[in-house]
Amino acid sequence: MNTRGPIIIIEDDQDDQEILVEIFKELTYPNEIIYFENGEIALDYLLKSTVEPFLILSDINMPKLNGMELREKIHNNEDLRLKCIPYLFFTTTAEQKHVVDAYSKSVQGFFVKPDSYDKLKELIGLIVGYWYKCESPNYIK
Repeated sequence: MNTRGPIIIIEDDQDDQEILVEIFKELTYPNEIIYFENGEIALDYLLKSTVEPFLILSDINMPKLNGMELREKIHNNEDLRLKCIPYLFFTTTAEQKHVVDAYSKSVQGFFVKPDSYDKLKELIGLIVGYWYKCESPNYIK
């Protein structure tokens, strides 16, 4: 896990994306924040880029390639899997089936977007803070 790499956010809802832009500006992380509106574009970036992202926050319900399908493609790609990129679902609602499916695909977290700006900002801070402190095989000195 590359704590200096970009944070990838895959979100097709423009309003949610704008809110996340504001929250990340306020939290002032040094990481570049890269937004994608669907899983297909994100996967293309991940496969072609030499950049090692720090974290992926993905919605589940998206056009073209949904979050579950994207997670499975990343997990099944040895080059991407070896980058140890934490993959977290960040979605509007949690259905039991989605949560079970997510963890069966080795997702590292499943979060429901809170209903207020302040709670969302707090949750993003907790998530990113946790992963900053977490060690991964590729980056232990």
